[in-house]
Amino acid sequence: MSGFLVIGFFIILCVAGIPIAVSMALASIPFVLLGNVPLNLVAHRMINQLNSFPLLAVPMFILAANLMNTSGITNRLFSLARILVGGFRGGLAQVNILASLIFSGISGAALADVGGLGNIEIKAMKEQGYAMEDAAAITIASATIGPIFPPSIPLIIYGSVAEVSGVRLLISGVVPGILIAIALMIMVAIIARKKNYPRDTERLTGRQAFRLAIDAFPAALTPVFMLSGLLLGFFSPTEVAAITVFYALFLGVVVYRELKLKDIVKMCKETVRSTATIMFIVAAAALFAYVMTIMRLPQLITSGLLGLTKNPLLLLGLANVILLIAGMILEPIAAIMILTPILAPALTSAGVDPVHLGLVVVFNLMIGLLTPPVGMSLYMVSVISKVPVERVVKATIPYYIPLLVALALVTIFPPLATWLPNLIFNK
Repeated sequence: MSGFLVIGFFIILCVAGIPIAVSMALASIPFVLLGNVPLNLVAHRMINQLNSFPLLAVPMFILAANLMNTSGITNRLFSLARILVGGFRGGLAQVNILASLIFSGISGAALADVGGLGNIEIKAMKEQGYAMEDAAAITIASATIGPIFPPSIPLIIYGSVAEVSGVRLLISGVVPGILIAIALMIMVAIIARKKNYPRDTERLTGRQAFRLAIDAFPAALTPVFMLSGLLLGFFSPTEVAAITVFYALFLGVVVYRELKLKDIVKMCKETVRSTATIMFIVAAAALFAYVMTIMRLPQLITSGLLGLTKNPLLLLGLANVILLIAGMILEPIAAIMILTPILAPALTSAGVDPVHLGLVVVFNLMIGLLTPPVGMSLYMVSVISKVPVERVVKATIPYYIPLLVALALVTIFPPLATWLPNLIFNK
C-alpha cells in the first residue's frame, strides 16, 4: 500500500467529518493489518511517543492557565495592561494585545488566551463603544502570540517530535513574540485613527493606578520568573511548568485568596479532559507517522523537495505555503505531528536550523487558528462575543497583514529566532 494512498484515505475521512485523531488511526489500520505488523509493536510505538519527559509540561501548563483564569489573575493582568497603554487612541485594543503578550508568558496556548482573556477584553471594549466584531477580531489576532512567546505547548510538542532542545525552542520565541505584538499594535494604531476608536474612558487617580499595579505585580512576575529560569538555565521546560503550577496555586490561595478547593478540583478535571484530547492526538499521530516512515514517504518527499531546489529560503517559502494550507484545515497539534516528520528532514538537510524551523511551523499553524474553514479561535471567539463567524472573519482580515509580515520577517531572517538561544548557550 502506498503512503500516498494512506494520506488520501486520511483526507477522505477528515472530509467526511471524522475527528482528525480518529482519522489518523483509521487510515493507519489497513496498513497494519495488510502488512502483518505485530499489534504489540503498534501499541509500543503509540505509548513510547507519550512516554516523553518534555510532554509532561503540557498538562502542567494547561493546569497553570486554568488556575490563573479561576483565581482572578487574568483580571489583574488586564488591569495592569490597561494602566500601561489604555490612554492611547484605541487604548483598549492596545491593552488587548499587551495583555495577550503578558498572559502568553503563562498559558502557552492561543485558545487559553481567547478563553481566559476574551470575555474580559470583549466586554470592556463593548462598554466603550467598539463594534463587537472588531473586539473579537483583535482578541483572536493577539492570541496568536500565546504559542510563540514562551512557554509554548505547540513548540514543546514540536521539540518532542523533531528531537530538538525544548529550552532552545522556547527561548527562540521571545523575539518573534515581541515582534508580533509590535506589528499588531502598529496595525491597531492605524485602524484606530481610521475608525476613530475611543481612548480608554476609565480614569484612575495616581493612587488608584499605583494600588492596581501593586495588586497585579505578583501575577505579572509569573512570565518574568519563568523566562529568567529558562534563560539562566535553572529550569527545563517541564520544571518551569511544574513551578508555574505551584506559583499559580500560591497566588490564588495565599496572595489573592480567590481560589477555593472546589475550584482546584474543577480545574484539575478540566486539565485531565484537555490533556487526554491532546495525548490521544499525539498517540494517533505517532502511529500515522510510523506508517509513513515504513512506507518511506518522508524520504520520497525529501528527495522531491531537494530535487526542486536546495536553497533553504525557497524551501522555507514552500513550507510556509504547505503549513498555511494545513493550518486552515488541521488542528495545530495534529498538523505538527503529521508534517514535522515529513518536512523537517528535507529542510534540515538543506541547512535550515531546526529551531528556526520550529518557529516557522508553529507560527504558520497559529495563523491557521484564525483562518476558515476550521479556525478554532474563530469559533471560540464567536461563541464568547455572540457574533456570527462570518462577521468575525471579515473584521479579522486587516490583521492578517501584520501577522504575515511578521511571518515573512521570521522566515527570511533566521537570527530573529536563533540569536537569543545561541547567545544564551554560546553557540
